[in-house]
This record gives sequence, C-alpha cells and structure tokens, in this order.
Amino acid sequence: MSRQANIERITKETQIKLSLDIDGTGQSKICTSVPFLDHMLDLFARHGLFNLEVEACGDIDIDFHHTVEDIGIVLGSAFREALGDKKGIRRYGQATVPMDETLASAAVDLSGRPYLVYNVRLPKVKIGDFDVELVREFFQAFVNNSCANLHLNVMYGDNVHHVVEACFKAAARALDTATQIDTRIEGVMSTKGKL
Repeated sequence: MSRQANIERITKETQIKLSLDIDGTGQSKICTSVPFLDHMLDLFARHGLFNLEVEACGDIDIDFHHTVEDIGIVLGSAFREALGDKKGIRRYGQATVPMDETLASAAVDLSGRPYLVYNVRLPKVKIGDFDVELVREFFQAFVNNSCANLHLNVMYGDNVHHVVEACFKAAARALDTATQIDTRIEGVMSTKGKL
C-alpha cells in the first residue's frame, strides 16, 4: 500500500510543490526561500522518518507569513491524502523531546477533527529574520488541513531556536507513531467505524 502524496498549490502569493512518503527513511530535499523553515522541515522529515520534498517560493519581500502558512496548508493536505481512509493506523502518537535546556511534548490524534493546543512560550520574537509567531501559524495551517488534533506543550526552555526545534521534532515523532500501521487493528481505530 502506497502512502504517498504529491501536491501543488499556486496562489497569487505562493507557489508550492510538495511530495510526501509517510513510509520513508527520513530523506528530504527542502527549498522554501525561508532558511529557518528549511531547517525545521529537514529535521521534521528526519525525526518522523518521512521522505519529504518541498519546493516553494512566495512573496517573501513582504514577509515570510504567506509562505510559512501555505507550506503548513500543503503539508497538512499531503498527510490527509497519503493516509487515505486511515485503515489500520494507530491514530494516536506522542513524543517528548529534550533539546539542551528545553523540553517539548507533542500529542497527536488523527481523528478527522482539527484542533491545535499551543502552549509554547517563545522568549523573543525573531530567530534571525524569522518571526517566531509564524511557528503557530504553520502548525495551525497543518492541523486545519490534515484534520489532526495536535497538542504542543513546552515545559521549559530559554533558547528560542531550541524551543522551536524541539516542537518540530516532537511533532514529527508523534506523527510517526500515529501514522504507523498496526496489523491488530481491523478497519479504523474508532468505535464509530470512521475517522
């Protein structure tokens, strides 16, 4: 069973091509014109063991907002498409990841009901020229389009780069668990019979 998706999204603000293989080995080829986001998506692929290719350009002369948010939209859509009817998946996943002084936790439910809980205190507003408020925008767009319930909680952390990186790694590892096929599951992991 192939659990892959190839999505292209073109708007007046952004042009994005994305390829996802959920059952990958963590290989990535990322070029978004937003270097910090490239770094986060690269480690997201590596720690989730997803094969991910992203080619994006957008109106970054204005700011990074449209590009970051739209990549979240496309990545979420790719997960939804690649998972199909979700038969046999574990549905739930969680991971807690340390990054030096930071500890971040992610819990995900691939329930079909999008919701983001974002308890992430960021001690400054920028990492280089990247506005850290866009991290929330990325994850909100991702959950809205993957139809996932995602809880991100940072217990503590002072270095903003470490905080954001721990969130991406924790989310990737939680998604890896939630998307895995469990041969003991008949149909979907729901008493309703549908996710």
